[in-house]
Amino acid sequence: MIVYFNGSLMDKTEVSISPDDRGFLFGDGVYEVVRAKDGTLFRLDAHRQRLARSLDAIKLHNVDKTALWAVVPELLSRNDLDEGPAKVYLQITRGAATPRQHAFPDPPVNPTVYARASSYEPPVEAWNEGVKVILQPDQRWARCDVKSLNYLPNVLANQAAHEAGAYEALQVRDGFVTEATHSSVAAVFNGTVTLHPITNYTLPSITRAVTLELCDELDILVDKAPVAATELPDADELFLMGTTTGIMPIVQVDDWMVGDGTPGPVAQKLLEAFRALDPS
Repeated sequence: MIVYFNGSLMDKTEVSISPDDRGFLFGDGVYEVVRAKDGTLFRLDAHRQRLARSLDAIKLHNVDKTALWAVVPELLSRNDLDEGPAKVYLQITRGAATPRQHAFPDPPVNPTVYARASSYEPPVEAWNEGVKVILQPDQRWARCDVKSLNYLPNVLANQAAHEAGAYEALQVRDGFVTEATHSSVAAVFNGTVTLHPITNYTLPSITRAVTLELCDELDILVDKAPVAATELPDADELFLMGTTTGIMPIVQVDDWMVGDGTPGPVAQKLLEAFRALDPS
């Protein structure tokens, strides 16, 4: 695999990250994931803006974002991924600094910039059949709107889902569903798509934004209002939204079925429209 690391393209095995890197020590960094097909990145401008917003939020300013995004097409090409579906992962940390201290290094050090491209297999079977999720307490920090490297609560909740034979875990804070561990979530009540508003506890998901655009085009009503976990059994449908998830129908939560246990018509309609414009 050919990757991009600190300004150069190289074999992944040649990458060497300092043990003093603040991403390694503190999770002091951000990341972004973009899907592509035939070398074309999906909603590139939106992903560029979200990465820039995350960098600004953690006050990481000395990053050449133009150079980073410019190398992505070559990453796809060098890994024989300029045909068919693929995904690109970008990660930036504040860099390596000594001594180890919580405050930012002063003067600033060079950031650590890494990017890789890999194949992506659309989850067609899961789209067709729907998936199971579980409920987990939302134990994340109060800046979930930043796509940072601080993902331990997400990891633990997702591991719980894995152990339960589930696809995802819906996170519940103060009785309300915020989002899942690596995707957004929506409920359908009487034909209206209902989902948590974007706050500091929810990531501004690109796929969520596209889904809301499709709702507008398809005359599907939307209500940006928190959904209580106790209301979930009353939903006609539930579905996830995410970069590698697409629009994914949920057919089971914990030990109970959603609706009749099959993907619902609203999620199916949105998924069909999404796949028509999605590069994968």
